[in-house]
Amino acid sequence: MGDITRLLREAKQGDADALAELFEALYPELRRIARLRLALDDRGTLLDTTSLVHECYVKFAGAERLQPADRLHFLAYSATAMRSIVVDFARARRAERRGGGVRDVTLDSALVDGLPAGEDEVLEVHEALGELAALDARLARVVEMRYFGGLADAEIAEVLAVGVRTVRRDWEKARLLLASALRH
Repeated sequence: MGDITRLLREAKQGDADALAELFEALYPELRRIARLRLALDDRGTLLDTTSLVHECYVKFAGAERLQPADRLHFLAYSATAMRSIVVDFARARRAERRGGGVRDVTLDSALVDGLPAGEDEVLEVHEALGELAALDARLARVVEMRYFGGLADAEIAEVLAVGVRTVRRDWEKARLLLASALRH
């Protein structure tokens, strides 16, 4: 853990080599988070686990300053970044599907019905999480870390500096609010 802390400290100060080493050291965990995130879209996307982790690295490398204080904060931040990447990807795919500057072609309605709705679902969940964050930011963070990041309740509690029971209550409350938002 000492090496991870050192790499985080150096990466926060703008050391690109430290960021690369940090990603290399945490690569298996980042792949696990990416795999969990992509598994949520049962229709599949053009993104795969490796691409998502690499896109996350590019996002971190392009950031002015890295904020996470420790390994768990870094993984939670990674889950948020991966969610953002998937949402951006879904928006781009939706734009392509809606025309995206391509010449209009009449399609048979059976073909249109067969188009994947995975991007729409990703965007609906993203919008619902945005609404949840407006109501209670901590609830949204719990969902991001647990649902998208695969962190355990104890890890989330440590990142948020609250008790495990609070995380469990927040998770249940967030699930109810999100279910209600997604039904409308």
